[in-house]
Amino acid sequence: MSLKTRALRIFGVLAACGLLALSAGFTWTAVDDYSVRDIVPDGITVEGMPIGGMTRAEARDLIERSITAPLMEPISATFGKKRFDLDPSVSLYVDADSMLEEAFGPVASTTVAERTARRLLDRPIVADVKTVLVLDGAPVEEWVAEVAAQVDRPSIDATITRDPIEDEILMRKSRVGYETDREETVRLLTAALLAGQKSIELPVNRVQPGVSDDSLGKTIVVDLSERHLTLYDGLEIEKEYGVAVGSPGHSTPRGNWMVINKRYMPSWSNPGSAWAASMPRYIPPGVSNPLGTRALDLDAPAIRIHGTTADYSIGTAASHGCMRMHRWDIEDLYERVDVGTPVFIKA
Repeated sequence: MSLKTRALRIFGVLAACGLLALSAGFTWTAVDDYSVRDIVPDGITVEGMPIGGMTRAEARDLIERSITAPLMEPISATFGKKRFDLDPSVSLYVDADSMLEEAFGPVASTTVAERTARRLLDRPIVADVKTVLVLDGAPVEEWVAEVAAQVDRPSIDATITRDPIEDEILMRKSRVGYETDREETVRLLTAALLAGQKSIELPVNRVQPGVSDDSLGKTIVVDLSERHLTLYDGLEIEKEYGVAVGSPGHSTPRGNWMVINKRYMPSWSNPGSAWAASMPRYIPPGVSNPLGTRALDLDAPAIRIHGTTADYSIGTAASHGCMRMHRWDIEDLYERVDVGTPVFIKA
């Protein structure tokens, strides 16, 4: 065998060995890459928690325990002593699939050779996967509406009135109302859901009544059976007076009236009634005037609260429908009330 032939054979053997080694290397690389394809690459974290070397199932379990479970704990919304709990799962979803896809991203985006080289050279890809949240706002809005229905209440105006059916004086104190700021509540809850916050204070506005106890003003209440007039300031009694009321056949009309005119030193005109047939057509102001020194005209026809010179009649049913008062009492009452003051007359 010639030298040249021998050299060619040696070269062929060496080439075959090289090709065999190269093939074996490729095979090992492929097998090695396949063995770690479902393993999270080293250097990957989720919200700072290392998951490199974990299987997909192990990484999902970590996400469920450390991220999803805490986020799904109830969020409490408080107003005073009331507490309402929102279950985050009705509107919040942790997209673990998207997070895992990102964690395995380096596997899908690089070649086998690149992945193998990084492992052999111990050069991991450093990346932190953030929580992916999906929020449906509709259930939150529905929940807020349900809570508002339990929290909200209308304001109530202070009132004094007479029930025309029961002929009773009804008094009601004013009350502050509450109104939940629904838009702000939704905003606060949305922020809490996304941040993992577990409590908020409900934003509730106070609704002031249109008429408070202090702003109700003056009210006159006349009790015919007691021959008694009470002046209220708001819901509090300011002063009480004795009165004379209508005699049989000339009863003082029950009802809800008001002062429509105030007369200082009033004159008297004969109404033309049978009881006034013997009286003059007109009596000027003065001490002998049947209306005394002051008169409060009501919107009940020909009915008024006025003074009298017949002090003995106070406390009896002696008038022709009007309410008589001692001179000093009507002068005192006159200064305390204005035109428009309600007058409730009950039996």
